[in-house]
Amino acid sequence: MTRSTSPSDPLLILATGNRAKGRELAALLAGLPYRVEDLSAYPDIVLPPEGETSYTENALGKARAVTRATGRMALGDDSGIEVDAFDGRPGVLSARYGGEGLTDTGRNALMLRELVGVPAARRTARYRAVIAITAPDGREVAIEGTVEGLILESPRGDGGFGYDPIFYYPAFGMSFGEVSATAKHAVSHRGRALAQARALLRRWAS
Repeated sequence: MTRSTSPSDPLLILATGNRAKGRELAALLAGLPYRVEDLSAYPDIVLPPEGETSYTENALGKARAVTRATGRMALGDDSGIEVDAFDGRPGVLSARYGGEGLTDTGRNALMLRELVGVPAARRTARYRAVIAITAPDGREVAIEGTVEGLILESPRGDGGFGYDPIFYYPAFGMSFGEVSATAKHAVSHRGRALAQARALLRRWAS
């Protein structure tokens, strides 16, 4: 499984099994001096289970597992949506909100049911993402990004993934499910964290 590192062959492996997230991460990393691969090229790698308290530890755990298995630089992430009316839930448990068997559509529907009757002023929420990068020489870093918005009363748009169709971004006057990928990446939690990560990765490649 381990591949030798080479300055002439810089490789960055995305430590995620979520294909939609992998595509988004790859798009946000475009133009960097790295080949970017996802875990489909490494079917034997098993990522550690996510914990329930820390985005940072979850992101670092994934990246560390891939770096250990491959001897290559890896990028892991963890993200969630924090709803103020729920005292910050589901947060780090966003991907498991309502149980492991629910789809994105099911999780959105559950959240909307829980928010029935809650006025717009109390439907404030934020997306939070942590990007972790680990290198075989022991370097590692975790970078956080957030974006503030509101939870709609019904889904709008079919773009993005996760909670995007019910996450309303006031500056756009639209949900993240309605905007283009380019527009979303410019302001999203993951886009903001990746903007910082891109600068770091450029330095590490030099």
